Parts: sequence; structure tokens; C-alpha cells
Amino acid sequence: MTGITVTLEVNTLTGYNALGEPVYESSPVNVSDVLVGEPSTDDITNMMTMYGKRIAYTMAIPKGDDHIWEDTYVTLPAPFQGRYHTIGIPTAGIEANIPLRWNKKVHIERIEGKSQIE
Repeated sequence: MTGITVTLEVNTLTGYNALGEPVYESSPVNVSDVLVGEPSTDDITNMMTMYGKRIAYTMAIPKGDDHIWEDTYVTLPAPFQGRYHTIGIPTAGIEANIPLRWNKKVHIERIEGKSQIE
């Protein structure tokens, strides 16, 4: 089983504005071997209850990935083609205790892109 390459928007702190608020610069980073799948009914219900948002997909992130997946944007290639935003806090397991290559789960909502029902 092999995943796809997704583009994660990584925010880097570049300074502070006149009000002392942080200013970030966004840059794209490709993350390979990401699995994308249908969310479970429980995940959809929980995220709708907790955040009021509808999950489009659930992503499995490969072990060893150290990117920040909380409150960020992700662009997926076809057939999922579109721009998405992560919802909630990613969940992760202990790498050594998980037999496959993926140990982190991230939920995403569709922001823009082609509808899957066209």
C-alpha cells in the first residue's frame, strides 16, 4: 500500500506587527505517502458536535513526520482535488507499537475545489 503526496502549507514566524501580534509566512511543503480515506460515522458526528464542521476525509500521516498539522491548509491531488483545512487536534499512536508505516490521523474539511458529486 502506498499513499499520495499532499501539499501542506507550513507557517513560519517572520516577526511581529505594530500591535505585537505574530506575523507568519506560508510556504508549501510536499508530504509523501499520505493515505486519504473516508471518515467513520463516529468521527463525523464527533467533529460536527465539537467543532460544527463536516469532515470530508481522514488522512493517515507517515511515521517520522514532524510537521504541524493543527489548524493548517492542505492541498490534495486528484481524485480528491481541492484545498482543505485541518479540523481538531491530530491523534497519534506510539510509532514502535504500530505495525504499519502510518501513526497519525488528521481530519480535514473541504475549503475549495471540485465537488465530488459532479
